[in-house]
Amino acid sequence: MTSYKVLDVNDDLPIRTKGEVHSGKVRSVYWLTDEDSARLIKEKDYKVPAGTELAIMVISDRISAFDCIWQGENGLNGVPGKGIALNSVAAHWFKLFDKAGLAGNHIVDIPHPYVWIVRKASTVKVEAIARQYITGSMWRDYAKGVRNFCGIDLPEGLNANQKLDNVLITPSTKGIIEGVADIPPVDDVNITRENIINNLGVFNFKSADDVAKYEKLLVEGFKLISDELTKLDQIFVDTKFEFGYVEDLNGAQQLIYIDEVGTPDSSRIWDEAAYKNGKIVENSKEGFRQLLINNVPESDVLLNKDRMSEREKLAKEYILPESVMLEVSNTYVGIASKIVGKAIAIPEDPRQEVISILDADYGLITK
Repeated sequence: MTSYKVLDVNDDLPIRTKGEVHSGKVRSVYWLTDEDSARLIKEKDYKVPAGTELAIMVISDRISAFDCIWQGENGLNGVPGKGIALNSVAAHWFKLFDKAGLAGNHIVDIPHPYVWIVRKASTVKVEAIARQYITGSMWRDYAKGVRNFCGIDLPEGLNANQKLDNVLITPSTKGIIEGVADIPPVDDVNITRENIINNLGVFNFKSADDVAKYEKLLVEGFKLISDELTKLDQIFVDTKFEFGYVEDLNGAQQLIYIDEVGTPDSSRIWDEAAYKNGKIVENSKEGFRQLLINNVPESDVLLNKDRMSEREKLAKEYILPESVMLEVSNTYVGIASKIVGKAIAIPEDPRQEVISILDADYGLITK
């Protein structure tokens, strides 16, 4: 067995909640009781309206790619340090967004590097994607002759991994959108700005002005991260942001950043020196995706959405060497340490640390 203790299961912590724990691919969300939310807001002096619903959001070390979770040998069912790397990077960018006066976010407290206390937001049903280079799925479609992406026409003659003249906003659906004629009812399908403007309520936007605002926040956030990464000799290639609404202290609706921003999971980050020499060195999850594409028996299973059942079976049965999981760990922890400006330490027992802190300092653990 490996000497690492990863936090691979994160939806069974003894946290006092109301309702069921919501478990995503990487994070689990524990909605606190109304009493605990009110108590913490008062005790910790959180700058949110009284009555705000709070949740404990616990990140795991699981690694997902192509909508599946992947496992390693020797019981290493996660990437050591991955959770702390993602949380540290996102929190770092959120701080810089605050400093730059962009928009707030859903985090009200960070009890432990694996844990955020977040406030409930009304989620906008758009995956806000920005691209500065043509690569990945966009390049694969372009190479097949597609020139229109989310209502934006690209010129002829582009090459793989080429920098684009402008940052492109290429949104997709977050969740399944039903009842809109030109949007198929499947998750993660490309949409146009016109789709959003014509169906504001469906996408949970309050106004057309807020569509312009999300685009502004997306581009400004992208530029800030890109400029900071340039100082570290890294290239910000593309990313995904998410947005939601919360009430401010005066009761007004505010559009804020939610989920995570600028992490190696939600973005592609390339090494600049390698790029200038004509090579792509990935400092993000994309390297893991490429590794899977190059090593599974049939890569089409990963790339073809019509073969999802085969893909899920493959992910359950395909065990990655421990050396691969540790290599991925080095990528995540390495780029996170570079971004936050200090070495990311991998906890010896993240699960026990989380329980201890939420018990001693927050009174949220059931006995």
